[in-house]
Amino acid sequence: MVGVVSEAVDAVATGAAEQITVYSRPGCPYCTTLKMGLKRSHTPFREVNIWRDPEAAMFVRSVANGNETVPTVTIGDVSLVNPSAGSVRKLAIAAGLVDETAGRGWFGWRPRRAAS
Repeated sequence: MVGVVSEAVDAVATGAAEQITVYSRPGCPYCTTLKMGLKRSHTPFREVNIWRDPEAAMFVRSVANGNETVPTVTIGDVSLVNPSAGSVRKLAIAAGLVDETAGRGWFGWRPRRAAS
């Protein structure tokens, strides 16, 4: 997945991404985990329920080898099937959609303290 993410970072950095879209469905534990990770890191996203939106389900099938595999995430022209929140955040930073320091502090990632 590391190679895929680095290729996606290059593609996103050169494209015009406007938002992060997370395609999901109710009851999907992987979707819940991804969305919680994105919220925790203050990474904004738009959620689309593929069970309520037939066009969204068709799109997911087109990028997931004919399967309705969720979560599927798009950032600009880049699509990722079942990515980690960290991968999505890395792409969002590369696309300029998220400030690298956003999400740090009490409820997000905290830098290590320097050894005394």
